Amino acid sequence: MSDAPVTGAKPPVGKRVELTLRALVLGCVLAAVFTAANTYLGLKVGLTFASAIPAAVISMALLRAFKGSTIWENMTVQTVASVGGAMSAIIFVLPGMVMIGWWMNFPFWESVAICALGGVLGVTFSIPLRRTLVTKGDLPYPEGVAAAEVLKVGSPGEGQSEAAVRENKSGLWVVIGGALASAGFGLLAAAKVLAEQTAAFFKLPAALGGGATGVGFSMQFALLGAGHLIGLAVGLTQLFGLALAWLVFVPILTSQGYVDWATANGAVSVAAGVPADAGAEGLAMAVWSQEVRFIGAGVIGVAAIWTLAKLAGPLVSGLASAFAAQDKRAHGEALDLTEQDIPIKTVGLLSLAALIGIGVLLAVFAQGTVLADQTALLVIGGLLYVIIIGFAVAAICGYMAGLIGSSNSPVSGVGILAIVIASLLMLGVLAVAGVPADPSVIAFALVVTAVVFAVAVIANDNLQDLKTGQLVEATPWRQQTALIVGVGAGALVIPFVLDMMNRAFGFEGGPPAIVEGSQTLAAPQATLISALARGVISGDLRWDLIGIGAAIGVAVIVLDIILRKVTADKIKLPPLAAGIGVYLPAYVTTMLVIGAVCGWLYDRALKTTRFADVGRRMGVLLASGLIVGESLFGVFTAAVIVGTANDAPFAVMEEGGAWPAMWVGLITFFVLTFVLYRWTMKRASKV
Repeated sequence: MSDAPVTGAKPPVGKRVELTLRALVLGCVLAAVFTAANTYLGLKVGLTFASAIPAAVISMALLRAFKGSTIWENMTVQTVASVGGAMSAIIFVLPGMVMIGWWMNFPFWESVAICALGGVLGVTFSIPLRRTLVTKGDLPYPEGVAAAEVLKVGSPGEGQSEAAVRENKSGLWVVIGGALASAGFGLLAAAKVLAEQTAAFFKLPAALGGGATGVGFSMQFALLGAGHLIGLAVGLTQLFGLALAWLVFVPILTSQGYVDWATANGAVSVAAGVPADAGAEGLAMAVWSQEVRFIGAGVIGVAAIWTLAKLAGPLVSGLASAFAAQDKRAHGEALDLTEQDIPIKTVGLLSLAALIGIGVLLAVFAQGTVLADQTALLVIGGLLYVIIIGFAVAAICGYMAGLIGSSNSPVSGVGILAIVIASLLMLGVLAVAGVPADPSVIAFALVVTAVVFAVAVIANDNLQDLKTGQLVEATPWRQQTALIVGVGAGALVIPFVLDMMNRAFGFEGGPPAIVEGSQTLAAPQATLISALARGVISGDLRWDLIGIGAAIGVAVIVLDIILRKVTADKIKLPPLAAGIGVYLPAYVTTMLVIGAVCGWLYDRALKTTRFADVGRRMGVLLASGLIVGESLFGVFTAAVIVGTANDAPFAVMEEGGAWPAMWVGLITFFVLTFVLYRWTMKRASKV
């Protein structure tokens, strides 16, 4: 696409008020809020959302009270807040340390160091990628473009229309309204007045193999909002993955025919070990969690490798461009304001400082374990791994963010690939040094992967923000400075929220939670990544299942290429989305698909109206508000549970009583969804 500014008012001409103290402070406050919300959402359902747009709306509403605020200052707030929120994706790896029993809680400074040092590298690694993937690339960057549109219509400046002011104010109310609605529904669910999840499991007839399967969905507005943001193409591709998991793999792997075949041929069969009294639900869930998810991991791994292969040429070009810009600076040649990155020498020094910190972190970690005698080897190997794999995943995630948006970019797939490589390398260390297979080996692999993952999630968000900056003509080096500040803000919040959620609800394999007998936090990516690390190092990883997933991934890639070519890119089948559909819980994926369909219907209803563009932006803000409201209420609930040691602090009714909580929940959810979309459309029409 063109790099010209998007449709709307041009960036206001005026004093370059950009990297200000008030913008950094407000950005840090919003970063803390969105980091907490994203951490909760990720632990519950394995998804996070991009906070750039809601942060921009809130910033414009608040900074309007100050004289002299500009679009670039709002850009700074949005940048700090969004990167802080993005940092929360580290929860896809870090809880694995509790799941394997190495940590009982989340040590504050160690957790902060992993997040902050990896995050700084994510910023520095993405700086040379800006020229390749943002300036010269033709990627759509959906969320970056949308955030630029919001900033342009809502920021104060010369020639700003009255309609733009009204849209800014209406947008803020839409965010607040969505947040209150989703938080209110969450409160009613916590009070047991209505249910927020429904599912049904059943055995198939003998003619269909006699296996088990199930269907269900979660009535959560955070998922509805996330589905709206991912869009119909990704939503339907996830539905395709869901169908593969629950209509193909689970029924086959739970069928008596497969169990008999596996027993006769000495193959592993989880279904064979499930007690007969477990029922259809116990059988289906055991097979999905212990077998089918590894097939999804194979799909995701192949898709991640495919993305990297496509990026090799553009990456070389971007690095060459960055060094050329440094050469111009060295010879006194002035660069345009919009081309001024942090100088490449400064980037190198920042990267070196971060790498030294990571080396110290790894050396300290190895002390007191069986790895202590191999500290030097592990530190050198760990740093090489962080540099090589870290830069590769920064490129992959930056590309995926540009292609389908930060919210949709499955950085967890990159994490899966990274943990497998790290674990295989640790096996090499065991062989060379004669170190026994010990839990510390798994823990070390997870720490190194967590650092790489921090690089990935920040690069995933950074390039989206830099695209927004390009479209509003912000100064890259100031944005990149704000990105580093945002990394620090997010890193300081994450350990608190993780520890609180761990104490309230617990993780599988971790210490007992306050809520006795409750289902532990899903944390699907962390569960899978820790299982992969254990499997590789202990030698019992189901490579056969990952191989099946890899073959399916190749088939999906080929099908995606054919569909794009035949339909001129109108029909797509993103391979990573298919893999996510396989390994996310069915109740999560189903509601994401419903959200994607609702968003599509809403946008379709707007097509023939005079306020279609405004309405679409309002829809994005509503979706963001739905996510923020429910997520913040969830964090608040966890805090109350920890503070009161009461597992149901808001309950006013007994679960499982005569009150039809499920039907009340269903009706309330869908009626409220319709009302919210109608209300949003009405507000858009008045702008």
